Amino acid sequence: MFTTNLKRVIVSGFRSFVRSGFTSLAGVLVMTITLFVITSQIFVQAALNSALSDIKEKVDITVYFIPNVSEDDIKEIEFALKGLPEVKDVSYTSQEEALNEFKEKHANDFLTLQALEELGENPLGASLNVKAKDPSQYESISNYFEDNGVLSNSSLNIIDKIDYHDNKLIIDRLSSIISKAERLGILISFILILISIIITFNTIRLIIYMSKEEISVMKLVGAGSRYIRGPFIVSGVLVGIISAFVTTIIFIPVSIWLGDTMTDFVGVNMFEYFKSNFIQLFLIMIISGVIIGGISSIFAIARYLRK
Repeated sequence: MFTTNLKRVIVSGFRSFVRSGFTSLAGVLVMTITLFVITSQIFVQAALNSALSDIKEKVDITVYFIPNVSEDDIKEIEFALKGLPEVKDVSYTSQEEALNEFKEKHANDFLTLQALEELGENPLGASLNVKAKDPSQYESISNYFEDNGVLSNSSLNIIDKIDYHDNKLIIDRLSSIISKAERLGILISFILILISIIITFNTIRLIIYMSKEEISVMKLVGAGSRYIRGPFIVSGVLVGIISAFVTTIIFIPVSIWLGDTMTDFVGVNMFEYFKSNFIQLFLIMIISGVIIGGISSIFAIARYLRK
């Protein structure tokens, strides 16, 4: 009995969807636009995360040592830094490597190179380049030296400077951008879903209005609310499913075009991202469409049945 009723509800919902014609088409169009924008938000978030990851890789702090410091003393500090939970990586640059890098950087500056030759010795010190697991952790890494007295005792001070404060503005801005971007993405998705529910709700109401005589007859013969509500929920779900397929078809040429034109700009090949995450993206579109269409239908028919 249950199976028979379920088949009748599904068939009735499909017929209602087809019979509504342009109204159903309008619902699919609105839902497709919504799913397209929601999915685009996923692409934008992926591109933003890639760009922010590249920036995060370029942000660091460098600990500069005074010249002629024992390598053992530096290695001791390097070992201590690697033991910090905030530290992702520490790389060592010797005095000689620092001098070679300086010469390469100023290869076309004859006066600077001449002045360097006249000194007769290497004025540069070794350094440790420190990368944190998260940009917000650089301050605690910088404070580590002060907390452990490395800079407080002048007789033991082998550190020339730490460039954290030089990069602090960039680091703070980066941390702020990451946090705001994540919150903005959630807010935009929420607003789009809300708008879609409202629009789909009104679309389903039009379908219900077109079937008002059929609903009145069903009430007269004693049909239950569930049986009356079922076909319209099926219509809403069909709107979501068809919209998900249409959105997927649209995204194929769009992602191909973006993959060719925006890879260098955003750091992500959108077509490759679409291919590698196709199942997840398609499921997101299907589930989003079904939920939005179903919820909108439930609200719409519930309001009508209360009349």
